[in-house]
Amino acid sequence: MSIFVYQTFQIKQDKFKEGIDNLREIKCFRNEHYAQKVEILTPVSGEDHTYAFLTTYEGLAEMELQSKKMFDDEEYLKLIEAFFLQNIVQGSMNTQIFRSISEKKIAKKEEKK
Repeated sequence: MSIFVYQTFQIKQDKFKEGIDNLREIKCFRNEHYAQKVEILTPVSGEDHTYAFLTTYEGLAEMELQSKKMFDDEEYLKLIEAFFLQNIVQGSMNTQIFRSISEKKIAKKEEKK
């Protein structure tokens, strides 16, 4: 069952270019080095400087394993250090975790018809 991690945060207005560049670096690094799919979401409505990461994992155990690997990786830690300390508004990060609903039961009901 897939796990989706949705993290919103505000980029500092005076660090906008650096923040976007940093987000792209983090996305590329995580997609290339870890078993996860990361997307950067940009605002269409709402607060202009609120952006989000949407990360997809194969399951909760995979999310935990990948998290451990990332925080043991010095190169990754340098990327997120700039992200947290220089590019986003302190206290603005909000993380939510979702899982997909299994479609097996729906398929069985349709077969009975």
